[in-house]
Amino acid sequence: MTVHGEREIVPAVDKAEAARVLADFTAGYTKAYRALDPALVDRVETGALAEIGRADVTAQRKLLPKGNPRYPALELRDARFAIPKSAGWPKFFVADTLSNRDANRWLVVFTRDGAKEPWKAAYLTLHAPGTVPAFETDADGRAEAVPVRAGRPSGLALDPAAVAGAYTGFLRTGEGDVFAPDLATTQLRADRAKIARTPTFWTDWIDTPEEAPGYPPLALRTTDGGAVVFFTAHHREKRTMAKGVRPAVTDQRTKSLLTGRLTTAITFTRVSESAVRVPTKGTAGGRVRFLNRIESLIAAKGE
Repeated sequence: MTVHGEREIVPAVDKAEAARVLADFTAGYTKAYRALDPALVDRVETGALAEIGRADVTAQRKLLPKGNPRYPALELRDARFAIPKSAGWPKFFVADTLSNRDANRWLVVFTRDGAKEPWKAAYLTLHAPGTVPAFETDADGRAEAVPVRAGRPSGLALDPAAVAGAYTGFLRTGEGDVFAPDLATTQLRADRAKIARTPTFWTDWIDTPEEAPGYPPLALRTTDGGAVVFFTAHHREKRTMAKGVRPAVTDQRTKSLLTGRLTTAITFTRVSESAVRVPTKGTAGGRVRFLNRIESLIAAKGE
């Protein structure tokens, strides 16, 4: 009997294959950072994570044109897999791991866009020990994917597909009480306000929510009925210098990614990948809370 992944509700992957996917990712990641080759990043990563990886190796290659063969191999161990059942594409699963880089739990979210497509890592978020939410599982140990398509009820205070737009809207206006006060919300706006207008430059921001097909939001149900949602946003920051002041760049990563000519302004483009906890609909005082947010510079352009 042929099982059609686009129609049947089936597990995204079995645990044995999930372990192989994780091993292939760590090997590919190490190879890319040793060769400092963006094309190798694209073999094992996609979405926001790939954008960060490509910028990383591009910037490092400016300093190490022959690569970095001594780059320490990435190791991910103690893997706990959250594998949901789902119909259609993309399919995904989460690997909750320990790394040889720090004491955090690394949650790596792998996605696959079709039966003939490879698994790639789309999100990586870091969580202090003991802070990873407990995911809901059925009698077979399978996790529960939360619907993200418009029109499909999620039972959440905010549907997964709406999280990125709500977040970038909050960054723009500061209005609403969807998100809990946090470094990624109220504090980020406060930090921006400090450099919005200075004697030497003024700053404007454009925050863009990202979604399918390139950056699909993905969500897993938690044991309390809520969900962990992974999502992407882009952030463009333009600094325009006061008359008579020329922009200067001292940060090495920015120098390596810089294009154009620095005369009167510079635009920084960053990408963020986030994991948030969304409560169930109707939860008293329930707000979306950030579990982790990683933001990284991926481009800089002088004007």
